Amino acid sequence: MKKDIDIPKVEGVYIAVVNEYNDIYKTQDWNAYIINDKDVDLEMVLIVTSGYSEDKMTSIFRKKLDLLPKKSYAKIELLQEGLFAINNQFNVTFFEGNKMFDKTYTFRKNTINLKALQAIPLMEAKGILVK
Repeated sequence: MKKDIDIPKVEGVYIAVVNEYNDIYKTQDWNAYIINDKDVDLEMVLIVTSGYSEDKMTSIFRKKLDLLPKKSYAKIELLQEGLFAINNQFNVTFFEGNKMFDKTYTFRKNTINLKALQAIPLMEAKGILVK
């Protein structure tokens, strides 16, 4: 029965962790974003995030977006720098048309850092991207 379930491959949807200035608190913050680089809108986007290592686990954070328009992005959450020493996982599920898509994005421990910054699609920012 499991072989009969068709879950198509996710393309054009990314997770980025961006280092940006916070005007309110006058600090440099790390924020996670979901990016829709597709030419279609995504509906009912569910994001479940958690962090883990061999001996630590964070609480689970959930976010829902009713709609993520084509060629756009949305902030998921603020990440504290202490989390970068563990793996950070983002499970993303969404509908495109009548099909459900699902993908897990993982930032391995110590991969989120200032030396790894790169240009992020659709955003005028630099950060770390997982495709």
